[in-house]
Amino acid sequence: MDGTDEVRGLPDWRVLVVGGASGMGKTGVGRALARRYDVPVVEVDDIVEALLAVTLPEHLPEVHFWRTHPEAARRTPESVVERQIAIAEALAPAIEAVVANHVGTDTPVILEGDYVLPGPATPKGPVRAVFLHEDDEGQVTANYLRREPEAGPQRHRARVSVLYGRWLAAQARAADVPVIAPRPWEDLAGRVAETVEDASTKTVASTRTTAA
Repeated sequence: MDGTDEVRGLPDWRVLVVGGASGMGKTGVGRALARRYDVPVVEVDDIVEALLAVTLPEHLPEVHFWRTHPEAARRTPESVVERQIAIAEALAPAIEAVVANHVGTDTPVILEGDYVLPGPATPKGPVRAVFLHEDDEGQVTANYLRREPEAGPQRHRARVSVLYGRWLAAQARAADVPVIAPRPWEDLAGRVAETVEDASTKTVASTRTTAA
């Protein structure tokens, strides 16, 4: 991303959540941050695939929804977003368990994905989070076209992404979790790292002030 890949020793957080809708640049920034902090990445998509492999639709109907109702992806963007929110909420206990495990075992990790919610994350302490949001549908369409040129312009998908991203961003702000614009791409990883590290600095400063 911006060349800031140096290892800085163990970070002072144990889980760094990189959330946001599809097409916002989460995967790229997650990998850049993994190099920067020398920690692994856990993709929420892998958690979803694991759950799909060991459960039946009657066990977790929301998680299985796109497989049992493939036609639903072509419904109105608003309808698709409602379903995405329901899936994210259904996945929340599994994601919270992963977060708790890494905090409990003192093993840092970056958790990245569309379905991670800001609920289990805090801007202070062992769990930090940032959410990426691009509000320009044309830009998100261009992002998809660059990533998946064989699919052509995916305007419906981009509309869904922006609407879902707006909802996630609102949830994040309500939880006091930073929301960052992906552009400019060149310094995105640096801006995310700075935001996370600033939260730590402010926490320490606040603690010192209170103690004084």
